Amino acid sequence: MKALIFAAGLGERMRPLTDTTPKPLLRVGGKPLIEWHLEKLTALGIRDVIVNTSWLADQFPAALGDGARWNLRLHYAYEGDTPLETGGGMWNALPLLGETPFLLVNGDVWTDYDFARLPRAPAGLAHLVLVDPPPHAPHGDFALSSDGRVHPDGDYKLTYAGIGLYRPQLLDGWRDVIAAPALANGKPKFPLAPLLRAHMAHGAIGGEHHRGRWADVGTPERLQQLDTTLRAQSAPST
Repeated sequence: MKALIFAAGLGERMRPLTDTTPKPLLRVGGKPLIEWHLEKLTALGIRDVIVNTSWLADQFPAALGDGARWNLRLHYAYEGDTPLETGGGMWNALPLLGETPFLLVNGDVWTDYDFARLPRAPAGLAHLVLVDPPPHAPHGDFALSSDGRVHPDGDYKLTYAGIGLYRPQLLDGWRDVIAAPALANGKPKFPLAPLLRAHMAHGAIGGEHHRGRWADVGTPERLQQLDTTLRAQSAPST
C-alpha cells in the first residue's frame, strides 16, 4: 500500500508563520507536523509515500530528503505554484499512486489515531475517519450510520479528520460531478467533497468514528496549544 500526504496548501490562516514555512513543516511537540505522519506510516509497513506540494515546495525535499531516515521512499508530486485543492491534488498524484487502495492523510492535522485500524481495502470507494466537530467548526461535515456508511446529512454530523483509505477509482468520471473545474497551472482544480457526496448516494463511502485526540492545526493559536500539550506529555516527571 502507498500513502498520499496533502501538503500543498497556502496556510493562509497560519500566517505569518507560513510566510516562510509550509504548514506541514511547522514544528509541534519537537518535530514537524508531517513527521508525526511519516513515523506512523513506516510503523504500518508502508514504504512509498507521495507528498503533494505547491507553496514553498522546495522546502519539503530539503527538510525530508528521500525518506530514508524513516525507511520510506518519498515521492514529491508538485502541483504548480497554485494549489489544486483536494480533488485536484489527488488527481495530480494518481500517476504515482497506481491502481490499488492508498492511505490519505492531510499534512496539517495531528491525531493519536492508529493508522493500523484502517481496513486494508475500503468496502466501497473510500473509508473515512470522522471525529467530533471541534469548537471552531461545530457543524460537522458528514453523518455516520450504524452500518458504517457515511452520508451527506443526518441528525448528528461528524467532521472529516483528513484521514482515509481511498480507491483511485473514486476519481473515475469525476467530470460528471465537477462539470466545469477551474484550471491552475494547466491542471484541474477542484474539491474532493462533491465527489464523496455523489458516491455516498450509492452507499459507496464508509467510515468510522474516532473518539480519541485530533487537532486541525489551522491557526498559530491552535499550533501553540497543541505544542504545549505535547511537550507537557513528553516532559520527564519529577
